[in-house]
Amino acid sequence: MDVCIGRKNGLSLKVQEAESKDVGRGIARMDQDDMARLGAEVGDIIYVSGKKDTVAKLLPLYQDYRHNFIIQIDNIIRENAGIDLEDYIIVKKCVCFPADTVVLAPILKDGEEVDDWDVEYIKKCVEGIPVIIGDKVRIKFFGAKVLDFKVVKTYPKETVLLNSDTVIKFTDQTNEAKIGGRAAYEDIGGLHAEIKRVREMIELPFRFPEIFEKIGVDPPNGVLLCGPPGTGKTLIARAVATETDAYFTVVNGPEIIHKFYGESEANLRDVFEEAARQAPAIIFIDEIDAIAPKRTEVTGEVEKRVVGQLLALMDGLKKRKQVVVIGATNIPDVLDPALRRPGRFDREITISVPNQEERVEILKIHTRGMPLADDVDLVKISEITHGFVGADLEAICREAGMYAVRKILPEIDFYHHVIPYETLMTLEINMEHFTHAIGAVEPSAIREVFVEIPNVMWDDIGGLSEIKSALKKAIEWPLKYKKLFNHLNAHSPKGILLTGPPGVGKTLIAKAAASMSNANFISIKGPALFSKWVGESEKKVREIFKKAKQAAPCIIFFDEIDALTSQRALDDADSGVGKRVISQLLTELDGIEELKGVVVLAATNRIELVDQALLRQGRFDQIFEIAAPNEQERFDIFNIHLRNRPVSERINIEELVSRTSGFVGADIYSVCEKAAMNAIDSYLESMNDNMENLSIHERDLYQAIDEVVKIKNAAKSLALV
Repeated sequence: MDVCIGRKNGLSLKVQEAESKDVGRGIARMDQDDMARLGAEVGDIIYVSGKKDTVAKLLPLYQDYRHNFIIQIDNIIRENAGIDLEDYIIVKKCVCFPADTVVLAPILKDGEEVDDWDVEYIKKCVEGIPVIIGDKVRIKFFGAKVLDFKVVKTYPKETVLLNSDTVIKFTDQTNEAKIGGRAAYEDIGGLHAEIKRVREMIELPFRFPEIFEKIGVDPPNGVLLCGPPGTGKTLIARAVATETDAYFTVVNGPEIIHKFYGESEANLRDVFEEAARQAPAIIFIDEIDAIAPKRTEVTGEVEKRVVGQLLALMDGLKKRKQVVVIGATNIPDVLDPALRRPGRFDREITISVPNQEERVEILKIHTRGMPLADDVDLVKISEITHGFVGADLEAICREAGMYAVRKILPEIDFYHHVIPYETLMTLEINMEHFTHAIGAVEPSAIREVFVEIPNVMWDDIGGLSEIKSALKKAIEWPLKYKKLFNHLNAHSPKGILLTGPPGVGKTLIAKAAASMSNANFISIKGPALFSKWVGESEKKVREIFKKAKQAAPCIIFFDEIDALTSQRALDDADSGVGKRVISQLLTELDGIEELKGVVVLAATNRIELVDQALLRQGRFDQIFEIAAPNEQERFDIFNIHLRNRPVSERINIEELVSRTSGFVGADIYSVCEKAAMNAIDSYLESMNDNMENLSIHERDLYQAIDEVVKIKNAAKSLALV
């Protein structure tokens, strides 16, 4: 059990990572009971003493972290104090003076140049941060530009608090090197459980190797990170390297492969030998599937030799202590199975698509340096971005910023490359910018099968109240009332089948369900799944359900499902591919793997052709038969299709309803469209230039009804031939 040890001049507390919104603000969060023991209050300045001393401003811990004897500080303060996560540090109260003058030295990467400093902007960024000589201060500029400064001098020469009256001066670049691409755990949203498991495998043997010697086991050799692209696999590897101060090297597949015999293996050996000399070291192999595919399935000898060399280096006769290999891939199934055994990659960690709470954290990280308007609701944004991974959310924030920048483009002097400071200060990103950005970014998890969700509302569908209510309960309720479902251990139906004659609105209902639920929507056309290659059709079905589960909540819509799942007893003419597709679909709907957050919506007008195994409970739990609309429903449908058109006041919709007995929704839509064409025809014949007189009259609608009746009768006659 962690304890808070009282010291004569301070307290000993355990270091934990800071909240993402506290990064760069010089803040330390402590329990209020610990503040009382220290004799400090909220807003006081404290010394943080590790290998070095630094200072921070006190704020209280959030309720969830209280009574744990911890202190939350960000990676900048940890670096200033020379400490790591989980270390114990001494904190004590100190006296702080307002800073009259502070001299900063920029810490730059090789090849990076310094623009003319905008002193007013920098003063605004550092205002309220306590510093002492030797501290590092990080300033985030507009966009992704981040610069570090070292505090060279302060006046007075004590602990000082930067404020609006502080004079900021700059000196030449410091000799301290800046390491590019540094990342910290505070830069990763969500993934707390995954980060904890990675730290157990890497930080523990690096920092406390004696633990493994004591228990008589070898430390782990490798960790394999699996998950869709953009979920944070590479970011985790970079953060672990930063937090452990380990030597970090990246291996890319194309850099290893060489045209000369034996060169590829030699390149790989050089990487491991260099890491062994620099131990503790982390070797990060990004997209490891490119250099370690299954040897039984590749034809090239080079690939087979590289895989063999990698296996020998990771678990050969020569042991390499304190060298850990992190591999990342989004297709782990193609890796050579010999790599995936304990002793090589000891632990496989799956990084999935973030849920709603994790998306809020990711958005907070990517917006913490953005000038957000008061109407920006990150929680609301997270609720309508199902299936978006971290990279997608970063793209949304970037796109929102670009929409805001477009407003100040007229004020930019492109000739002299000058943007006035006052113009920059007016930049503000509001909710409208984020709404546009979400529409411009597609979710990576389902990009291959993503379709634009149609803008169809429940009010656009006349009648069918029972079916609309059932779909709301099946699709919208599990999203809106998740706690109630969890409390009762209730589950939404897996499948809903809509059946009825053509034109009654089956597909329209699916469009409205997708639009109103804010769920991801995958539309499948049955014939598109069939392939001439054996096994490809079933593979497509598996991939669709796999992507839907990754991007849950998600709706999979099978239109004309009878074309895909005709009864197996009647299906003898396609070499068995239809039977295999049905079997795969049955397995996905109600197999060993649970279908979470995915609702299958299907439509057919030939339910008698659908295989009976699909129609049982547990697969398609609800089957709705949609009949031709009655008089009241036809009245509603006419109102919907005429409400946004200029119509004559003398139109009697009840008369239209009486003339359209047996019409379905598609017929009524066709009547309204043909009536509009009839009105345009009459307008052009009259040579009238006043468009205000253009409207739909009763005669146009009656003529359109007669035309549709003729078409329907002709279709019936052809069907009987």
